Amino acid sequence: MLKLDHVTKLYRIGAFGTKARCAVDDVSLELGPGEVVSLIGESGSGKTTIGRMILRLCAITSGTITYDGADISRFGRRDVRQYYGKVQGVFQDPFSSFNPVFKADRIFRMIRESYFPGVAGAEWTRMVGDTLEAVGLNPADVLGKYPHQMSGGQLQRLLIARALLLDIELLVADEIISMIDASTRIDVLNLLGDLKARGLSILFITHDLSLGNYISERTVILRNGSIVEMGATADVFGDPRHPYTQALLASVPHLDEKWQEHAPLPFEGDGSRALVQVAGDHFAAV
Repeated sequence: MLKLDHVTKLYRIGAFGTKARCAVDDVSLELGPGEVVSLIGESGSGKTTIGRMILRLCAITSGTITYDGADISRFGRRDVRQYYGKVQGVFQDPFSSFNPVFKADRIFRMIRESYFPGVAGAEWTRMVGDTLEAVGLNPADVLGKYPHQMSGGQLQRLLIARALLLDIELLVADEIISMIDASTRIDVLNLLGDLKARGLSILFITHDLSLGNYISERTVILRNGSIVEMGATADVFGDPRHPYTQALLASVPHLDEKWQEHAPLPFEGDGSRALVQVAGDHFAAV
């Protein structure tokens, strides 16, 4: 379905762009139909850049990203439109995804104009209403409101509803619950679980280990733009092979311990980026 093959992204930096910073370094991974893969890394690890490249929001420096065997960098205008009908993203800050001067129903009106121009008004109203109810929203409570009149959780659900209305196949979920309160997080996670049960593939980008463990079947650990470990989530969390993964897991706070009682493991990476298969489909850098 989705495949990243030796993908690298360099950003030009400096006053005249004479230097380069490597944000993503030789990343290869795959995402199959109906699969949830967690891409986990600390801030600056390159995980959001990977999501943006998948969504064609920034160009790839080298390597390829293919969807159903087609190189997305070679898409023309019509191909891009079809691609966005199958692949959508939801981002960390829902407020930045909406124009503050327009009411929420505008995003659905734009979808109708681009993808459903032949759908009659009554049928469209029914489609929007059913989709909003599927994500736990009452159409009357949200469609006539401006973004600042809604909570972060409501806005995230609106964005997910937008994606569902297109009947997409892949959702890039980039830190989508980091800005909403804890009582709403589980609802959004369970919603993603329901969508996965319907066959939706999800790339779940997060820095939160517990969330990645909760929702995904496979986990990819990213550090400094490179994959250091990947495999089945139970293997990565239950038997981490890379010192960086071990240090991350050791740093997670425990409810039954005070911080003075729990010292995280130190990590001294050697900079190696080679991956070896260590157990089944469980990979780690050596």
